[in-house]
Amino acid sequence: MRVNVTVNGEQRQADDVWEGESLLYVLRERLGLPGSKNACEQGECGSCTVYLDGVPVCSCLVAAGQAQDREVRTVEGLAEGDALDPVQEAFVEAGAVQCGFCTPGLVVAAHDLVNRVPQPSDPEIREALAGNLCRCTGYEKILDAVKLAAQKKSAR
Repeated sequence: MRVNVTVNGEQRQADDVWEGESLLYVLRERLGLPGSKNACEQGECGSCTVYLDGVPVCSCLVAAGQAQDREVRTVEGLAEGDALDPVQEAFVEAGAVQCGFCTPGLVVAAHDLVNRVPQPSDPEIREALAGNLCRCTGYEKILDAVKLAAQKKSAR
């Protein structure tokens, strides 16, 4: 089947998509967007999180056909040209990136949070990131990054 989808503001098309193929597979393997990671394929780790029509979803759980004629925004689409999004900048500045496998999902989840809650509390940050697993950190630098991102967004 053919899937037509708007990805990061650009109309894209994927051909020969199998009915059981995930949106994650289409993004990574058919459309060449490797930012979202394939870790668990069960929606448990959050590393594949993308926006689907403005709502964060685990792309490993979304059938590719469900994205037909919809809008997807990946971690690659958060940046504006060569300028990183404030959330992406904050993750780098706070040292919240280690191996990088969980980072795309955490960045998308944090981006969603700071857009909904301009100055999130620690419990709000923890709740928003609860669906994202990181094996490298103790999460403190990730929490620091979200707080820094909120400051950066409010300063704009």
